[in-house]
Amino acid sequence: MDRLLERLNNHEVLVSDGAMGTMLFERGVQSGDCPERVNLERPEILEEIAMLYFQAGADIIQTNTFGASPLKLAQYSLEDQTDQINIAAIQAVRKAIGDKAYLSASCGPCGKLLKPYGDTDTAEVLKGFERQMAALISEGIDMICIETMTDLNEAKLAIKAARSISSDIPMCATMTFDPTPRGFFTIMGVSIEQAAGELIEAGANIIGSNCGNGIENMVKIAAEFRRQTDQPLIIQSNAGLPKLQDDMVVYSESPEFMAGNCREMLKTGVNIVGGCCGTTPEHITAIRKIVDEFTH
Repeated sequence: MDRLLERLNNHEVLVSDGAMGTMLFERGVQSGDCPERVNLERPEILEEIAMLYFQAGADIIQTNTFGASPLKLAQYSLEDQTDQINIAAIQAVRKAIGDKAYLSASCGPCGKLLKPYGDTDTAEVLKGFERQMAALISEGIDMICIETMTDLNEAKLAIKAARSISSDIPMCATMTFDPTPRGFFTIMGVSIEQAAGELIEAGANIIGSNCGNGIENMVKIAAEFRRQTDQPLIIQSNAGLPKLQDDMVVYSESPEFMAGNCREMLKTGVNIVGGCCGTTPEHITAIRKIVDEFTH
């Protein structure tokens, strides 16, 4: 595989995969379960999901390690298995894709509110992320994706943890924004302008947004990010906002709808496009088709 950052800096457009949680729920994981427990108990599910996204045309396949920091795993009394959970996730994806796609290690929020908003010390959060990053990087990943962050300080702690272990691994950091009358902000009040500047300064090579919005808002978010920076951008949109229907969470945006809007997003100069909650291999297949049309 060519070096990822070189390709992005040469303005290539890559496709990342779609939702992990959606796929796990379809395969029997229940709401309230620890999704990362699957890594130890049923890794073949992770292999299947990775292969489905790869076959759909994804260049980048993520690991099921979103909630695999020790602070988050402690909610399920699994913190002692942090290393095994992270390593098993990587091994499952690698078994499915080999070196035919980039393997991206997912890292989400730790599930605690940092001081001064909450009661958790930054040192404790940093230590937790360092443990997760050490396990992930030890397995030979191609990139790290710190994602779905709303607290800029927590995102920067995750970047710092990864950078303390590897100074050169490609580092992606994405935040989740809500539309307001004054523009897009995270629930912690972080603007796109602030996020763009501080994530790059902290050591991220690729920045952007995932989750929280359907594709139409993500087109606007992408345009705002591009106004703030020349760095490579990643956008992973939900398939719309979740709605409860017959006790099931459903997402309304079809593969065709997302792909149609994806063309507008590519015009803003996004370098990696994929999906978040509610997206499936069918969405990624449709996005792949648009990306190929756009870039040829």
